Amino acid sequence: MDNLWVFKKDADESTIYKLEKELKIHTSLATVLVNRGINSVTKAKEFFESDASGMHDPFLMDGMKEAVDRILKAVANDELVWIHGDYDVDGTSSTSLMYLFIREIGGRSEYYIPDRFLEGYGLSIYSMNRAKDLGASVLISVDVGITSLEPLKYAQSIGLDAIICDHHEPTEELPEAYAILDPLKPGDKYPFKHFAATGVAFKLIQAIAQKLNKPELAMKYLDFVAIASAADMVPLIGENRILTKLGLELLNTNPRAGIKGLLDCTGIKVGQVNTSNIVFNLAPLINAAGRLGDAKRSVKMMIQQDSIEAFRIAQKLERENIRRRAIDEQTFEEAIPMAEKQIEEEGNRSLVLHAPHWHAGVIGIVASRLVERYHLPTVLLTSIDNMAKGSARSTNNFDVHAALKGCDHLLDEYGGHKYAAGLSLSELKVDEFRKLFNSITNEKLSKEMTQPEIQIDAELKLNELSPIFLSTLQKFAPFGYDNQKPFFYSKGVTTANGVKIVGSNHLKFRAYQSHFVIDAIGYNLGHKIDICSTGKPFSIVYNIEESNYNGHNMIQLRIKDLRLEND
Repeated sequence: MDNLWVFKKDADESTIYKLEKELKIHTSLATVLVNRGINSVTKAKEFFESDASGMHDPFLMDGMKEAVDRILKAVANDELVWIHGDYDVDGTSSTSLMYLFIREIGGRSEYYIPDRFLEGYGLSIYSMNRAKDLGASVLISVDVGITSLEPLKYAQSIGLDAIICDHHEPTEELPEAYAILDPLKPGDKYPFKHFAATGVAFKLIQAIAQKLNKPELAMKYLDFVAIASAADMVPLIGENRILTKLGLELLNTNPRAGIKGLLDCTGIKVGQVNTSNIVFNLAPLINAAGRLGDAKRSVKMMIQQDSIEAFRIAQKLERENIRRRAIDEQTFEEAIPMAEKQIEEEGNRSLVLHAPHWHAGVIGIVASRLVERYHLPTVLLTSIDNMAKGSARSTNNFDVHAALKGCDHLLDEYGGHKYAAGLSLSELKVDEFRKLFNSITNEKLSKEMTQPEIQIDAELKLNELSPIFLSTLQKFAPFGYDNQKPFFYSKGVTTANGVKIVGSNHLKFRAYQSHFVIDAIGYNLGHKIDICSTGKPFSIVYNIEESNYNGHNMIQLRIKDLRLEND
């Protein structure tokens, strides 16, 4: 299916002109700002110059005072704090952050990550019993807990004071806990709502550090927040952008030993860490631990004091990630004919695919790949102990969490957000769930939601790519969800010195327009070589990126799509 090229709605020209003149920036960059809701000089300066002063007071979050007082009491009384996390990047990063911080302020802490295959997502009775057996009196759940009603009732019954640090949507009934930290909780007045769980955990340690009159103590943990915020695809706007920006500065100047070993293993040099290589290089290795084995290994790696030992753990995870990719590919190939049968023979506008033998560790990844291929909301399920468990992924603006809520009488458990969720149900109910989920998508899924589109920020002439333009563009970073790299559009482009296909299916050429030439690459666009090899002018949509070749930094266009002028 061809991409729909959509220019973001026309921004007010007078506002663009004002920003252009007062900030001394290019028109297209002023347009990018206005399209992102940054429509005043004050807002623009806050965006470009964001620093720690832009953080909100952590005590604005409901439940914060109670959580801080209980943790400090535990530290003072030498009580053991049990930290229960999740097996993904956000869960293991927030566990590492909390474990290390409690110990730094003189407390006793132990951590627990559930087995994805034996226990599944969330808090478990087994974890609560382990905590009690070791003498813990305080439980801190990170990235889980907001929907764990029964385990938290049990925790209370055995004398564990539970503090929840979560960022997922709560159900109508809140769990019983000593304190609940979740900005999405009804009635919570915290100004920013879109943290990763590691961001919520950071606000807790920031509040503790403030109470101790040592605010600087918390700041050294922002590296974990940057990694988790990029990997968990939370919006990199507002306070998230500040936390991620400061965290990246730590990673690029003085990474802790546990992260340094991971960087060395992936070949990322200190000074070159960004949100892109976190997502594509670091996060897959951190996730690999829990996808095919024990996720505690990721925490063990990140809390290491010895970068050599962290490097050794990262190497093992790298080998597992290679194996994971092979399982991922096999599952994807098996899912394709099942998906096409549901689309072509049954006329479904969503996919609910179930195979009992599929590996639970790759379900979410394959669901995302199927969404990319078919542009339909997708649920992928495997079986564990006669229960169908899996992941849901969504398309443009379709709320998959709301769709699952419409099926909640069939589900044993579900949780997540608009674009991604997890669920479990009896194997016997899968067919009934498929029919109901599809009826909901038939009603709610518009044509626009199934059309892959590229949101274009502004038109640009290639000869406008000056050093000043590029240095200003860098100030838009860190890039991520809701603050993507801007997409620019240029027309009347031809190629200089021909076109070639490199790698498996990548277009490479030198883009020529108005006597200006720049290198361009279009990943997986080899099938469009005819468009740019006829000598006729064509249009391109692209990001501008810096690449490193043989130790030299160079600017190139990363082509997202191209078409002939009259198309």
